Amino acid sequence: MPAIATTVALCRGTGIPVIYTRHVDPVPRSRPLGEWWPGDHIGAGTPAAELLPGAGRAAGDLVVEKSTYSAFAAGTGLEEALRGMGVEEVIVAGVMSNLCCETTARDAFVRGFRVFFSADATATASRDLHEATLLNMAYGFAYIVDCERLEAAFGKDN
Repeated sequence: MPAIATTVALCRGTGIPVIYTRHVDPVPRSRPLGEWWPGDHIGAGTPAAELLPGAGRAAGDLVVEKSTYSAFAAGTGLEEALRGMGVEEVIVAGVMSNLCCETTARDAFVRGFRVFFSADATATASRDLHEATLLNMAYGFAYIVDCERLEAAFGKDN
């Protein structure tokens, strides 16, 4: 969480819009997620569907609800919101590196956005999965960054 909060603060300090995503499963849960995660239903209004404390959310921040791995899935409005703001580049941070973060990053790339994928502001169930995702992203989808690289790119006096 500290790396996510730092990434958010760095972005805010340079005027980069911050958009959050929240996973909420429909009732009944859609296939194929229900097949992969039969006991992990994330219902609307439950603690599991809330943004993690310490993520740096501010009043007025856009929160996109999704019911699958990609935040760009049909009906989320994310792409339209980004295009409406004139955004051409995205920084992906959050959980889980190999599922939601990777799928969102790939979809952003396919839609023509330049993608930056955070090595330290993403996480997943194991180090092996996280490192595999970083390798996948770096091989044709995203530039790998971390808080230190973002701070250097944005300047320390934000």
